[in-house]
Formats: sequence, structure tokens, C-alpha cells
Amino acid sequence: MSTEPGEAIYGLVLAGGESRRMGQDKALLARDGRSQLAHMVDLLARVTERVFVSARESQSSNAERSRFPQIIDRYDDIGPVAGILSALEEYPEVDWLVVACDLPNIDAATLEFLLQNRSQTRSFSAFKSSYDGLPEPLCAIYPAGSDAVIRAFIDDGIVCPRKILIRSATQLLEQPDPHALDNINTPEDLAGSVLEAAP
Repeated sequence: MSTEPGEAIYGLVLAGGESRRMGQDKALLARDGRSQLAHMVDLLARVTERVFVSARESQSSNAERSRFPQIIDRYDDIGPVAGILSALEEYPEVDWLVVACDLPNIDAATLEFLLQNRSQTRSFSAFKSSYDGLPEPLCAIYPAGSDAVIRAFIDDGIVCPRKILIRSATQLLEQPDPHALDNINTPEDLAGSVLEAAP
């Protein structure tokens, strides 16, 4: 597995969800006059060499998503692991810093901490949840070669990224900011965040 320091690392913003509980596309939520998706792309661009947006085929022509380089899901009905696996297959020689688009509190310092403290020998590197101590799979590093690990789990019927990290050799880190990975799923969550409904 290619995890030597200094090798290429790309950023992936997971924006392929259906946002059912929110009732509107979370990637398009507004933040300081632009979309949360644009904010996340810019944030990842500060700490990685290239940034891509992960989307389903049906979303690829969306005006906001199409502003950015995209990696289209190659798999259906397996949730966010579809985007992660598709990225690992698209650029198999690089490591991936994967971040969900619905994290309003995340900042560059949190991402830099993860990059600086990632394992060079374990399959994955991720933060512990501030709430239950389990891995946070949607702000994590998926190194080159880890697609084989993920495929083995999928073959066994396991498609939950958290379960994959729990059952793998995963480097777990304490979050520098315990609220950095709080996500938003519902209109109630949105009301208490820095984000607003799309105009």
C-alpha cells in the first residue's frame, strides 16, 4: 500500500447523497454567499494537490457540481462507499482525503492534523467520534491500495464505511476540535448551524 509521506494526496468531497432528511440538497446549502459545496472544495484545496466532487450520475449535470472536477459513482445502492471506491479506482496511485459535504464546522486545522498524524502502515486513518469513540469515516484518509480492503467487505455484504473502518486496521485520532465533525441532517440541525437554506 502506498502511504509514504510526500506522495500525492487528493481531496474528495462526498456530495452524492439524496438529502432525504434535510428535504433539500445539502451540497447547495448557502454559506457566506456561496454553496457549502464550494466552501468544502476550497477547504480541501488548501491541503491537497487536487480536489474532486463525488456525485451520482443523475447529479453530474447539476449546475453547482459541474463547476468542479467530478468523479461519478461507478456503483449503485451502496451509499458513500460508492464514491470512495470510485475515487480509489479512478486514481489508484494516490491517497485520498475524503470529506462529507455536510460538515459546517470543519476547518483546515482539523484536516492538517489528520494529514500530519495519519498512519503509514495501517489501512485507514480517521478521527474518533466525539460522541461514541467510533471511527468517523467521512473525514478520513483512504490510501492507495485500500480499494482491495473495501471490495472484500462489499463482497461480504458490508457497505457501511464506519463498519469497514471498525473492522480494519485503522489509525484513530482524537479530534483537536470536538465539534469539527458535527454534521447536519435535518432542518433542525440547519437552524443551529452557520449554513442557510439555498436561495
